[in-house]
Amino acid sequence: MNSEHIESLTRLKEALQKLPGIGVRSAERLAFHILREPRTVAAALAQAILDVKDKIVHCSICYHMTEADPCEVCRSTNRNQAEVWVVEQPKDLMALEATGLIHGVYHVLMGNVAPMDGVGPEDLTIDALIERVRGGGIREVVLALNPTLDGDGTALHIQSLLRDFDVKVTRPARGLAVGSQLEYASVGMLESAIKGRTKL
Repeated sequence: MNSEHIESLTRLKEALQKLPGIGVRSAERLAFHILREPRTVAAALAQAILDVKDKIVHCSICYHMTEADPCEVCRSTNRNQAEVWVVEQPKDLMALEATGLIHGVYHVLMGNVAPMDGVGPEDLTIDALIERVRGGGIREVVLALNPTLDGDGTALHIQSLLRDFDVKVTRPARGLAVGSQLEYASVGMLESAIKGRTKL
């Protein structure tokens, strides 16, 4: 029997194809792999998917992903709450945190200002960042945004909003190649960029 006529298998393949980087062939291989696995394995996968949808929320302070609000970093008494590292996405935060060199806290913008894609400052968490600074206690804001055209534009916009506050605004050193993404940078590259950050 042609597998295309098996409705449940076809639905699974179509669902898998919606994942980034998964084409028709990859979706078919994954679908047949799941089919061969014991039911317990499939059930565990399905439950893991449901859990990330049901349990993960955004931290009300930094907007990182967490199962407990506020997140672990924001709650920590061992972090330097006066130093805020601003990143575009949670995956960028994870890349920086993996270096073990960040002793401050974070703020996740949930994207960058991208006029060509219809994304403006109001679509991000920039207002929440400014309110954090206005609340006092923050001495340095590190704009750890990706060195892309949109990332640079977003950094300039935030820098202009912070101009009237008594806060130092810095960016990681340009050890990161222009157009690169934080999540793909090596630990060595990130370490150089973090330690060599410059005042704007």
